[in-house]
Amino acid sequence: MKQPLDTLLEELSQSAQMPRQESLYLLSNLDADDTARVHAVWPELPVELRRRLTATLVEIAEADFEVNFGAVFRLELDDEDADVRTTAIKGLWEDQDVRLVSPLATCLQDKAASVRAAAATSLGRFVLLGELGKIRPDPSTQAYEALLAVCQNAAEHFEVRRRTLESLSYAGTAEVVVLIREAYKAPEEKMRVSAVFAMGRSADSQWAPQVKQELFSPNPELRYEAARACGELQLSDTVSELEDLTEDVDPEVQDAALWALGQIGGDKAREILQRHCMTEREATRRAAEAALDELEFLQRNLSGFFDRLAREPSQEP
Repeated sequence: MKQPLDTLLEELSQSAQMPRQESLYLLSNLDADDTARVHAVWPELPVELRRRLTATLVEIAEADFEVNFGAVFRLELDDEDADVRTTAIKGLWEDQDVRLVSPLATCLQDKAASVRAAAATSLGRFVLLGELGKIRPDPSTQAYEALLAVCQNAAEHFEVRRRTLESLSYAGTAEVVVLIREAYKAPEEKMRVSAVFAMGRSADSQWAPQVKQELFSPNPELRYEAARACGELQLSDTVSELEDLTEDVDPEVQDAALWALGQIGGDKAREILQRHCMTEREATRRAAEAALDELEFLQRNLSGFFDRLAREPSQEP
C-alpha cells in the first residue's frame, strides 16, 4: 500500500502545485528512509515550488513547536537556488545540533550574500551555547573562528559583516571588542546599529557610555538598540531616559524601552510599567504587561504576576 508521504511526493512531482497545508505535516520528523525518499524527489521540483514549500514549512514551524522539518531544511542547504538555501537556514533557527556547525560554516562561503548572512546569524547560537558551557568547545570554537574570519574580511559584503559581528558578540574576546569598537566608528549608520546591538548582547558593561549616548540618537534604529542594550546590560541609571523613550515617536522604540525597564527592575521601573499597563493603546499595554511580568519574575515577586493572570479572561470557549 502506498504510504501517505509517497502520495504527497507523487502529487508534488506530477502537479508541481502547492498541496494543502495540512499535508505538509507529513514532512515532519522524517526518519532516514523517509528523508531519502524526499531527497530523491525534491531537487526535481520547480524552483518556485521549492521556494513556496520551504517558506510555508518555516511558517508552520514558527506557529507549531511540535513539528520538526529539520531533515528537509538540511537537504535544502545544498539546493541550487539561493532563496531556498537562505530560507532553509532560517528554518533551522532553533536546532542546536552541533553537527550543523560544519555545514553552516560552509554556507559562510556561499556565492550568495543572502545565504552567507543567514548562516552568520545562525552560527551565533553555537557561539552562545559554547559561552554557556552547554556544548563541547570544539563546535563552538569552529563557529567562532569561521565567523571571525568573515567579519575581519574588509572585502566581505556589508550585510554579512554586520551579521557576523552580531553573532560574535556573545564571545567576550579581545578580537570581538576591537571589532565592535571599529563598527561603532564606521561611517555607515547600519553598521553602528549592529555595533550597539552587539554591545548589548555582549553583556559587557564597558559599553555603557556608548549605549547611553545612543538613547538620544536622531536615528530610531539606534535608539531602539540602545534601549534594548540598557536592559541587557542592566543599566539602572538609565531608567529616567527609558521613561522618556516610552513616549517616543517610534512605537518600536517605546516597546524596547518598556522591555528594558522590565529587565532592569526596581521600584521606579515598576511604577512606569504599571502606568503604561493602563494605556488605551493595546500594543503598548501588552508590551508593558509583558515587561512587568518579567520584572516581577526576575525579582521573584510573583504575587502581581499571578494576580494579573487571574484577572485575564479565559481564552477557552
